Amino acid sequence: MRFRLTMRQAALAVAVAATATVGGALIFQHVWGYQPCKLCLEQRNPYYLGIPLALITALLPPRWMWIGLWCLAVVFVVSAGMGAYHAGVEWGFWLGPSDCGGGPAASSGNVGDLLGQLSNIRVVSCTEAAWRFLGISLAGWNALISVALAALAGLAAYRGKA
Repeated sequence: MRFRLTMRQAALAVAVAATATVGGALIFQHVWGYQPCKLCLEQRNPYYLGIPLALITALLPPRWMWIGLWCLAVVFVVSAGMGAYHAGVEWGFWLGPSDCGGGPAASSGNVGDLLGQLSNIRVVSCTEAAWRFLGISLAGWNALISVALAALAGLAAYRGKA
């Protein structure tokens, strides 16, 4: 018995999986206190684009759905590249950006407040994985999940257009 998703089901599956993935990142940050670095925060952007795009794609008429699915495939290929780049930085395969740090931006106020805020900011390095599961960092998991989402969307678009 073969299991085959329709284009609409594939778009909804991408939306659900992407929401779960970025939701997991937000739980790591806000519940468990793992502060993201600059690259971690940037890796969320494809998800913030992909989730509404997947939902819109699911609402399109079938003759247009394949275009939305190809767009989703591209979004998550880019996301996979971002995750692989960050994982490579963590493993020391290449250098990361020179300004890689995280934490809240300083708010407006007087100079005394700014100096106080600066003393409380913890810079998060992009070169150190905050957490690993099965030897793979969150950036590495993002790359793997993004490849799976890109493949799901691309395969559904290909089958839907063929």
